[in-house]
Amino acid sequence: MDIIKNWLRQNLKGDPVLWGIVILFSLISMAVVYSATGTLAYKNELRGRSGTTEMILFKHTSLIFVGLALMWLAHRIDYRYYSRLSLYALLLSVPLLLFTFFMGGTTLNDASRWLTIPVINQTFQPSDLAKLALISHLASMLSRRQQHVNDFKATLLPVMLWVGLICGIIIMSNASTALLLFATCLLLMFIGRVPLKQMAVMVAIGIVVGGVGLASGQRYKTVLSRIESFTDKSKPVPFQLEHSYIAIATGGITGKGPGNSTERNILPHPYSDFIYAVIIEEYGMVGGVTVLFLYLAFLYRGLLTVVNSHGAFGGLLAAGLTFSLVLQAMVNMGVAVGLGPITGLPLPLLSMGGTSLIFTGISVGIILAVSRGEREIRPMVGEPADTARIPKKTAYA
Repeated sequence: MDIIKNWLRQNLKGDPVLWGIVILFSLISMAVVYSATGTLAYKNELRGRSGTTEMILFKHTSLIFVGLALMWLAHRIDYRYYSRLSLYALLLSVPLLLFTFFMGGTTLNDASRWLTIPVINQTFQPSDLAKLALISHLASMLSRRQQHVNDFKATLLPVMLWVGLICGIIIMSNASTALLLFATCLLLMFIGRVPLKQMAVMVAIGIVVGGVGLASGQRYKTVLSRIESFTDKSKPVPFQLEHSYIAIATGGITGKGPGNSTERNILPHPYSDFIYAVIIEEYGMVGGVTVLFLYLAFLYRGLLTVVNSHGAFGGLLAAGLTFSLVLQAMVNMGVAVGLGPITGLPLPLLSMGGTSLIFTGISVGIILAVSRGEREIRPMVGEPADTARIPKKTAYA
């Protein structure tokens, strides 16, 4: 037993509670996705495709382990290196986003959001890379400009250019992701002490850029239709929401039991967009509240990492990534229970996905890297010696 404890201390550094939450999410994800993909396997069989429920589970589990492995690697790296890597990642993500939109990426649900990676034949959303890169680079820009946050030219202009460019491209094919990313950037600017007047300018420009991007993109009619369906109560409840309500209503307190969902056979994408409804149907209100509590616990530990961070960049980086994951989870669960219009956002750490699981793992790994509290005393290459900070010991509650 002592050998296991010592191994865990040496290899799983950072906030142990965050590690536990992620591992618990991974186990829940495997159980629920296995239950929710029965209909998908049946459709694959009808279409002559390979893909039994067990094969789908194996693929999903493999991606979870890849995500956990990358999370482990990311948490072993000095988080200050992500400040430099973020710019290169942004410069890579812009042409990938443009190529996907204009040059015919893989189209699903009337939107070109995916690129298919040759050889492994795995779809990849460049917006996942762009989201991670933008949050990291925004944290870097704000941390280096803490003495000039009131300077429009020095601070707001470069921030506005990057946020407007990335969110403007993404909104043309994925409005919900772009809006959520823009909201996360605003939260990060608020935490980074950007004046409210400059943030108001940012919001105004964001509305203009977002409106132009949405109108010229692929999802304009779909977005309007979903907003009208949510706001106009005279219209019938959309098909997805109707069956999501049925799943939640029939789940009761303790649910129907694992694998006993009936709405999984009717709901579109029960293993991704509406996985929370399947969780409540099978595990009841107890399961739904447990999942909600885990996300709130993740938020708390992420913010605790922000408080205990060594400098501005670490705190802003952990805050941005934590808010990004938790806000997406709240939006997904809110949609399932009827608190917002339908989106295509998966439930992070739980939904079946491709490279989204991998980028989620990397994001959590970066948060854990900040939470380690074990930076070397010597400065990084190119960093003046007098700016090196002596690491402080992090005390976790």
